[in-house]
Amino acid sequence: MKSVAIVLAAGSGKRMGGPVKKQFLDLCGKPLIFYPLETFEKSFIDEIIMVIQPEDEEYIREEIVKKYGLSKVSKFVYGGDERYNSVLNGLNAIDTCDYVFIHDGARALIDTGSLERGLASVKETGACVIGMPSKDTVKIADENGIVKMTPDRSSVWNVQTPQIFKFDLIKEAYNNVISHEKEYKDKGINITDDAMVLELYSDHPIKLVEGSYRNFKVTTPEDTDLAKRIIESGMNA
Repeated sequence: MKSVAIVLAAGSGKRMGGPVKKQFLDLCGKPLIFYPLETFEKSFIDEIIMVIQPEDEEYIREEIVKKYGLSKVSKFVYGGDERYNSVLNGLNAIDTCDYVFIHDGARALIDTGSLERGLASVKETGACVIGMPSKDTVKIADENGIVKMTPDRSSVWNVQTPQIFKFDLIKEAYNNVISHEKEYKDKGINITDDAMVLELYSDHPIKLVEGSYRNFKVTTPEDTDLAKRIIESGMNA
């Protein structure tokens, strides 16, 4: 059994502001992207493929991968116009594997327990998504910002990454998205995660697997401050 992680680190991080890309922000003396890579490095994952921007390759290779001895990082591929293009580039770089873990590099505090629960689930179902039950009441709004409905909070989850799939299944789903890309865009379908790619392709069940509320996406300066406090406290172990 072989498991491969695709770590997406090609974003610009515009909402963060400042001259440094989000994935390279300093978190307690190390770049943000180091932390999820370290978690995968220390886990059962066999191989890590990084999706990056071409201009960042030398820095990542020398100052992160080599510097910290991340031996499982095997390949660098470049990001595409949309997230799904970037993920497909990562999938195309995999020679063979059983399960693929697709992770947003901005989720710095993914933990090994979540990975292990995800692996157990994907073995049973072939597709699963790490996430957490919503703590908040969620409202569905119309185009004018007027409340249309309030879904039952007990059925609402905040989806995280990694999202984990049998390799052949998700590869077929992504190829389908690319072949119907114009059709989806014409319909106004905005593909925001990997589970949605599979949902568009088939009715294959996707299991929700409990992760951690600490596995948030670092998007704003406030998120950076919180991530630093968690790392300093040792709570991300």
